[in-house]
Amino acid sequence: MNPGNPLIVQSDRSVLVEVDNPLYEQARDQLAQFAELEKSPEHIHTYRISPLSIWNATAAGMTAGQIIAALDRFSKFAVPANLSQEIAEYAGRYGRLVLERTAGALNLRATDALLARQLARHPKVLPLVEAHTDALTFRVAEKYRGEIKRVLTQLGFPVKDIAGYVAGTPFAISLRATTAGGAPFSLRTYQRDAADNFYQGGGVEGGCGVVVLPCGAGKTIVGMAVMARVKTHTLILSANITALRQWRDELLDKTTLAPGDIAEYSGETKGIAPITLATYQILTYRPDKNEEVFPHFDLFGKRDWGLIVYDEVHLLPAPVFRITSDLQARRRLGLTATLIREDGKESDVFSLIGPKRYDMPWKELEAQQWLAQASCTEIRIPLSENDRLDYAVAGDRVRFRIASENQAKHAVIRSLLDTHKGDRILIIGQYLTQLRALAKELGAPLITGQTPQGAREELYGRFRRGEITTLIVSRVGNFAVDLPDANVAIQISGTFGSRQEEAQRLGRILRPKPGANQAHFYTLVSHDTSEQEFAMKRQLFLTEQGYSYEIVNV
Repeated sequence: MNPGNPLIVQSDRSVLVEVDNPLYEQARDQLAQFAELEKSPEHIHTYRISPLSIWNATAAGMTAGQIIAALDRFSKFAVPANLSQEIAEYAGRYGRLVLERTAGALNLRATDALLARQLARHPKVLPLVEAHTDALTFRVAEKYRGEIKRVLTQLGFPVKDIAGYVAGTPFAISLRATTAGGAPFSLRTYQRDAADNFYQGGGVEGGCGVVVLPCGAGKTIVGMAVMARVKTHTLILSANITALRQWRDELLDKTTLAPGDIAEYSGETKGIAPITLATYQILTYRPDKNEEVFPHFDLFGKRDWGLIVYDEVHLLPAPVFRITSDLQARRRLGLTATLIREDGKESDVFSLIGPKRYDMPWKELEAQQWLAQASCTEIRIPLSENDRLDYAVAGDRVRFRIASENQAKHAVIRSLLDTHKGDRILIIGQYLTQLRALAKELGAPLITGQTPQGAREELYGRFRRGEITTLIVSRVGNFAVDLPDANVAIQISGTFGSRQEEAQRLGRILRPKPGANQAHFYTLVSHDTSEQEFAMKRQLFLTEQGYSYEIVNV
């Protein structure tokens, strides 16, 4: 407790942080381990400590004592006694219920009889257990291994799952010391630590969970490092075909796999091999949108998978969550730049994929020069008089679109292109009408969801080779676009207040650059509109990671 400290810790689990305080950055980095940023106006940021944020911190090795000590260290006033008690209580809940295998049976064991008696009477738990075998233990059917974890997490008692995993069909895979292209290759320290924290030496303590690393930090390499440890048939799920083919290229370049060892299962081809790459889109395809029939779900049973990798796990569709609930005997690795889900299903990721196993702050990687330094600028542009009149009488969604498609943004874009002549520039937006008009005006190529895969790859290749220096992309550019030389991103419209989208778009330009290692991220918003309000929410996650936005009014 010190009046010069930056935190005001409140009994409702909110934490106010003074941005201008000299200790702000240290306090922010501590808070990010066990709290979530809710608001980030100029001078005071608000964080929220939640049960899930505590459980993720606890699963990653942080104790209640360490959380409370961090709050004590940076707080202006005494940490409320009730909050310290709540933190201790919630942190203590992780591990009070354990799923384990005893004599070949799957058992849920409570650490105290009172909790076991409560569960024995709970209407959501009863259908999931086969028997109450003794005062502390329930026998659980294998098919309910995922569902009981999901239900108990919702009830406030996260389960520690040490029931182990099937080995899957063995398959030899190792990392190369030299890439297929002839370059030296080795894991960076944090990549090795992430893989080790997930694998846990092959024991029951590991084998499931999420690795959180910034875009450009090598999440794919972490996935390959885990595959080299597990050495089994592996199913890799990702956002789109572009991502699958980047996985394939990386696997062939940096592992001992041969082309025939890898197959793609997508809308274009339906191959299956020891290492199979599939899109979420093909898995959630339904011939009849009115029926819950997913014909490609049988992919999960086509091989004896020993590992399932969920790339961009924050995008996991609800139907894949459901099938994942039945796959709890398989090792499951989630990879993401942010655990934020705009649908609020973070607890389902925790229950069904696993807890957070590793998280590396973006700014720490930037300091080590594994990421480019990024300057973030929000440019506020007024609406024209006619647009403002239309905006005033429109409904909420139409208002947002009017603001997003503000024609005055075009002049600002042209000015930015002049400023950054010679740079590799991505222009990213939401609305196809806006993007097509801009592409025509600038004479720049455009990639949308309607662009054939071959044409996309050709344009990405030309951009990488420097044959084109400006590329306009729709939302397909949010994920898994490997354009290491891109150093300027201009965001002209987005998906309302999506924090994950903001993080992914900044991630397009964060790969380290030669020389100054500098990137520039511009967000264009219409002044005094709902778009400006949503922009503040979009920026929350990046603000939590240490990025600040310079505000420029046109």
